Amino acid sequence: MNKPHNTDHIWKRAEIESPCVKLCSIHPETKTCVGCKRTMEEIGNWSRYTPEKRREIMTELPQRNQELKQRRGGRAARLSL
Repeated sequence: MNKPHNTDHIWKRAEIESPCVKLCSIHPETKTCVGCKRTMEEIGNWSRYTPEKRREIMTELPQRNQELKQRRGGRAARLSL
């Protein structure tokens, strides 16, 4: 009986370590991605950074999360007008 040919090894490659969560949207005030919290500059230069630089940035991202916690308004803000 023939085993199915496993081709997973063909598609494996060394991906660059990234905090991307595929929720890409740039916050209009902070100019950071609301998904991964990186700046536009960091996103654009990510593949050129050394692994050490990428890890340094990734350790800073949890603190950046605090900057985006406050909502900009939404329905509650419109109703209070």
